[in-house]
Amino acid sequence: METLDIFYQGYGIKEMEHIEVKPDHTVAMIKKILFEKHGCEAGTLIFLEDNENPLEDHIIIKELSGPAGAKMHLHRCRHIEVAVTFGGDTVHHRFPPGATVARIKVWAAVTKFGMTEVEAGEHRLQIGGTQERPAPGIHVGTLASCPDCQVRFDLVPDERVNGAPPNSNSGFC
Repeated sequence: METLDIFYQGYGIKEMEHIEVKPDHTVAMIKKILFEKHGCEAGTLIFLEDNENPLEDHIIIKELSGPAGAKMHLHRCRHIEVAVTFGGDTVHHRFPPGATVARIKVWAAVTKFGMTEVEAGEHRLQIGGTQERPAPGIHVGTLASCPDCQVRFDLVPDERVNGAPPNSNSGFC
């Protein structure tokens, strides 16, 4: 029997999780499976990764899936208010909860702060007031609770180990 892979994150679901569904499953059927599995609250929406609008219940999943399946996000917020600070300046933008940290970094570093792609590659987003640097594939919605629906980042230089050639034995475990 043919199945499609659905990978998803959401508020309270920080790691990418996975289910298999039939290609003719609708978004409503997937919602039911995921809501029962995670005990989602009423009003939780499903977004396709990096898409602006929540999915409508009647859509058949095979219409949204690529060869590797579909990536989705569960959240009660329709948008996440994102602030990114760099060099004393702060920029703001609304992203869908399924926007990746990588997408937000490119928007902030290249579009707003005028970095080249090489310079942007030498920086990471760090959650404001913490040392936590979420991985590029993390959905911003995993970092924002409802009803706040906001995240504050600092754009910081990536950590470098100066003087150590790649694959050297540095003595660390």
